[in-house]
Amino acid sequence: MARRYDPDRRQRIIDAAIRVAGRDGLAGLSHRTVAAEADVPLGSTTYHFATLDDLLVAALCQASEGFAAVLDASGALADDDLAAGLARVLGDWLNGDRPGAELEYELYLAALRRPALRPVAARWAEETGARLSARVDAVTARALLALMDGICLQVLLTGGSYDEEYAREAFGRVIG
Repeated sequence: MARRYDPDRRQRIIDAAIRVAGRDGLAGLSHRTVAAEADVPLGSTTYHFATLDDLLVAALCQASEGFAAVLDASGALADDDLAAGLARVLGDWLNGDRPGAELEYELYLAALRRPALRPVAARWAEETGARLSARVDAVTARALLALMDGICLQVLLTGGSYDEEYAREAFGRVIG
């Protein structure tokens, strides 16, 4: 039987992995569940991603682009009041795609136990820190990034609502 040319298959598998992880958590992610979700043979997932960690790395790379795109598109980094801009964009991201934010953090935190994910998580932090460093010094950029992570984790883990005014005040204190 001739092979079917399917140039989008790898991307469909990544998209399926993100949907499965978003719906069932990382515990529900396997080559088999992703193949079923993507409607591809099981061998296709293992052909493109030899290990589950390889698939998780691809999913984290794609998921982590979500916040970067929101940050870049928001204009927050060019805002005269950086604290207000960051508070606004964080709220837009958390309130706009809460399941996506939860998945991004679940993948990000999976790097604690899965060393293969650490370089992707580190790259996300470095790139976001570099974006912030365009406006503030490197130490302040790292502090802002840590504060953003902390606020996001508190909101996501408690199921609470995002308080933009609190975030603006906290960012303002860090910025000085």
